[in-house]
Amino acid sequence: MAAKISSPWAGLDLDTAIRLRWALRDIQAMRTKLTPVSPSDLKTLIEMGLAEMCDDAPMLTNEGHQAIDQ
Repeated sequence: MAAKISSPWAGLDLDTAIRLRWALRDIQAMRTKLTPVSPSDLKTLIEMGLAEMCDDAPMLTNEGHQAIDQ
């Protein structure tokens, strides 16, 4: 049997999961200058290992890209 990959959204309430997923999409599309991610959401995404700061701009990690595809 293949191992089931746990979702990074497991354990989050629905509103938070939706908000963080949209923040990941904004980061992926490089829309953060027009629609900045809230500092607390960005901190959460970094702590979850889904985003990182690179040259003062948020970028997705490999895990962040996978989380969008889930």
